[in-house]
Amino acid sequence: MEGKEEDVRLGANRYSERQPIGTAAQGTEENSKDYKEPPAAPLFEAEELTSWSLYRAGIAEFVATFLFLYISILTVMGVSKSGSKCGTVGIQGIAWSFGGMIFALVYCTAGISGGHINPAVTFGLLLARKLSLTRALLYMVMQCLGAICGAGVVKGFQQTLYMGAGGGANSVNPGYTKGDGLGAEIVGTFVLVYTVFSATDAKRSARDSHVPILAPLPIGFAVFLVHLATIPITGTGINPARSLGAAIVYNRSNAWNDHVSSSLLVVVLHY
Repeated sequence: MEGKEEDVRLGANRYSERQPIGTAAQGTEENSKDYKEPPAAPLFEAEELTSWSLYRAGIAEFVATFLFLYISILTVMGVSKSGSKCGTVGIQGIAWSFGGMIFALVYCTAGISGGHINPAVTFGLLLARKLSLTRALLYMVMQCLGAICGAGVVKGFQQTLYMGAGGGANSVNPGYTKGDGLGAEIVGTFVLVYTVFSATDAKRSARDSHVPILAPLPIGFAVFLVHLATIPITGTGINPARSLGAAIVYNRSNAWNDHVSSSLLVVVLHY
């Protein structure tokens, strides 16, 4: 009997409840929290400007966005080049290209810069006081520069195909209105940024500590699903740097449609 009691104690009750179920789970008092919220980032931190970690993070964002545009637009060009959709990876392959690259790049750069690779994500985290204005501005500039360079390299490889196939730039497809495109981009960006906030939430890490969560996985999967839904509408932006880089390199009037980020809405709902 003693052995069975020991098995029960180490088995079924091995993981004690980290948080009560029901209304008590909200935890109204500071000492009732089983997690520690990181302090709000200052709006401007002069010491950051002399720190190598800031510039290393900026370089990481540049390289990650460069690779993201390079691989994803090459995939788009491969699909556009084929005369038969059955002979290519199709929309599903394009979606996997975007989502898979985000998964890999966020995993690689999370420990250096946080793995934003998207000004919409950076802007949302800035509004939530997760990083300083100094760092946010550097990230956004480096992300846009990386996107421009990534699209530029693809154009340099095969300029005729690039210009003839739309250059991977976003535009509202025939059969849809600009309002449709606007709505699709708002909802798609919301899904992505909300997933980022949820996957990196300190409360989730504390309450679900017995369930390992690899943050880049749900983020990359969210990108994949949004692309499946909105490629037929706008080609899927949800990333201002990706849209800006492709539009600048392609440089045609239909590539300059407005793209809207719903980062502010995400912050309001998440908090």
